[in-house]
Amino acid sequence: MAASDNRRRRVVIMGAAGRDFHNFNVVFRRDTAVEVVAFTAAQIPGIADRRYPASLAGPLYPEGIAIEDEADLEAVCRRAGVGEVVFAYSDVRHEAVMHAASRALAAGADFRILGPDATMLPSSRPVIAISATRTGCGKSQTARWLSRRLTARGLRVAVVRHPMPYGDLERQRVQRFASREDLDAADCTVEEREEYEPHIAAGSVVFAGVDYADILARAEQEAAVIVWDGGNNDFPFYRPDLHIVLTDTLRPADVARYHPGEAVLRMADVVVLAKTNVATAEQIAEAEQGARALNPSATIVRAASPVVLDDAERVRGRRVLVVDDGPTLTHGGMAFGAGYSAAVAAGALVVDPLPYADAEITEALREYPHVKSVLPALGYGPEQLAALERSIAAAPVDFVISGTPIDLAALVHVPQPILRARYEFADAGEPKLGSVVDARLRELGLRSR
Repeated sequence: MAASDNRRRRVVIMGAAGRDFHNFNVVFRRDTAVEVVAFTAAQIPGIADRRYPASLAGPLYPEGIAIEDEADLEAVCRRAGVGEVVFAYSDVRHEAVMHAASRALAAGADFRILGPDATMLPSSRPVIAISATRTGCGKSQTARWLSRRLTARGLRVAVVRHPMPYGDLERQRVQRFASREDLDAADCTVEEREEYEPHIAAGSVVFAGVDYADILARAEQEAAVIVWDGGNNDFPFYRPDLHIVLTDTLRPADVARYHPGEAVLRMADVVVLAKTNVATAEQIAEAEQGARALNPSATIVRAASPVVLDDAERVRGRRVLVVDDGPTLTHGGMAFGAGYSAAVAAGALVVDPLPYADAEITEALREYPHVKSVLPALGYGPEQLAALERSIAAAPVDFVISGTPIDLAALVHVPQPILRARYEFADAGEPKLGSVVDARLRELGLRSR
């Protein structure tokens, strides 16, 4: 804990190694009236029992700040005399947020959520932000599409990704990725690679890390436009000049069920109704009605998420194991992703992966009983990645279909051929998202060829 000062209001920040660190950095780090006594960690395995280092925490915290397990919230509050609990992570049901509030109140503390005005940093460059109402709406392919479009117009683009600092926080203060070798050098996890690698493959430089003020300063030196690629359903760390928010037409009721997804949709300049190519007319209408009810002034755009499968003809009638994007299945609550959709469309025989799953994967899946037909690409560390490799290798199948955004074959060594399936972004009506983006670029005075 920080050096104690009875005159300072004591605070705990509830988080998941992302929004919590950012909120501390921009709101509390230099506040001499506040002592942040701990972060509590949830969602990400292996985060608890570490410390936020002194080099990041600043001179008010010469010993850094403890990161405790969220299960110990009440004990931490009572032990340290905490007066305020700050909630700082995303993609949780509104009801779950209030359960967290009740725990804080029962421990005698106030409960607080920091908003955009307190936590968004201004940029000297135009910022286009991609957010969503839930994990798994299709932010990644939309952000890739956007960065390619901007680059094709002669604009230098820096993609800044929502944080995923699972390793050495000091080393990860500011990260810049321009090649797969950069990812290897940083010992990126599967989850990090899923977000960074596709942007690199599309020719963009990606920034991420822990200190987003320093990250922004670095990105502004290289880019004419900043693309914020959001995580989960969080709102941006940078104040956007154009805020694009996706909502999933396959989950239309979720527009108003999750924090901070509802707030994000209410903030949007543009709402993208995603996956209209696979949703029913009733689902699309419900999603549009929900979006218009929450944000009647936003521009509504319809988009499709077509799946592209390498060598699709090879898998027809063949036994396949599907590995899909981990966060989409876990945090996002989806039962399958691009890989499963591609396998079914290609006429493959999808094999139940659970009988062949390694014990560590089986244990991780207990929290997500809705995941039955695919393996999530879990890989928060070497042990989970090795367990994923063993699980794939044990399955008696002809092919593995990988629906993760990464090159899975470069990370696991298995006897079966691995074919990649990818979601792409496509307009599905008028107005087109490209036209909306181009109009905003002209308003911002950005020249493009």
